[in-house]
Amino acid sequence: MKSTVVLIAGLVLAILLNSALYTIDEREQVIITQFGMPVGEPVTKAGLHWKMPFIQTVNRIEKRVLEWDGEATPMTTKNKVFVMVDIFARWEIVDPLVFFRQLTDESRALSRLTGIIGSEARIVIARHDFIEAVRSTKDRKVTRDRPAPGAGAVISTAEARIGVLPVITQGRGELEAEIFANAAPKVKDLGIKILDVRLKRIDYDASVSQSIYQRMITERQQIAERYRSEGAGEAAKISGERERDLAMIESEAYRKVQELEGGADAKATEIYAKAYNQTPEAVELFEFKQTMDAYKKLITGDTTMIFTTDSDLFRFLKSSSPQTAPAAGGSSTGFTPLNKLPTLLEVGR
Repeated sequence: MKSTVVLIAGLVLAILLNSALYTIDEREQVIITQFGMPVGEPVTKAGLHWKMPFIQTVNRIEKRVLEWDGEATPMTTKNKVFVMVDIFARWEIVDPLVFFRQLTDESRALSRLTGIIGSEARIVIARHDFIEAVRSTKDRKVTRDRPAPGAGAVISTAEARIGVLPVITQGRGELEAEIFANAAPKVKDLGIKILDVRLKRIDYDASVSQSIYQRMITERQQIAERYRSEGAGEAAKISGERERDLAMIESEAYRKVQELEGGADAKATEIYAKAYNQTPEAVELFEFKQTMDAYKKLITGDTTMIFTTDSDLFRFLKSSSPQTAPAAGGSSTGFTPLNKLPTLLEVGR
């Protein structure tokens, strides 16, 4: 019987101790409530602690930095672009007693953060253009691929006109800082503190994505057509310069050829004059030779000639006897027969 009493007493004592003692982890803090109302100050020191059994309750609150990750929300920018904005934030509980009285638990805190941060984000996005929300810094430079070797100044000029971004006054970081600055004061009365706000993702709304993509395709096609037209113009310019240079080279070459031929003819004439101007016989031989050369150029197998009997050019085709009497009734009819002309031409060679 005595052992039963001791056992019961020990069991009751264990239950009392279990209800009166509690431990706190380094990652949490505790609010003690009695009949639903907070009692005393928050307990933030890790270790074993005492409370009144049965009538007091331990409410554990996180001491670590917490995450708020909102859902993608449709918003409208200043230039009337419909976008889906996904935001996340970091926050912590700095006053557990106020937090417990105002929000009680984390789920309600996340709900309040959704309303506050989402509202401020919508206001800030509506005051800025879409480009400011996606640009990381306001002084970012546009990078382009280097033009191919020999592309020319025309392509460089075209690149200077392509892909020019609008001038912006604030970048994505400034928008995040503005959202944070507007939302942070509104949560101080809730016992929490917002540490940081970031834009995780910004995308076009599904209703306008197709039109945006089509506009991008059209712009790329216009840029490609501009490159093609400027390339064709540069090719035409190069081709024109080539034709002009070729004509100049051919003209200069022809001029030099004519000068050389003229000089050669003059030199040959001078040599001929010295060679054939020694005696009357030499002069006559020269005239005969030149006439024979002319016959070679004028007379071919199918040549038909009509000339008078007193033609000086064909005087060597006449009879070799100058004393041949003229035919009755007129001029001389003595000609060298055409069948003997090859022999005469051989003599002139």
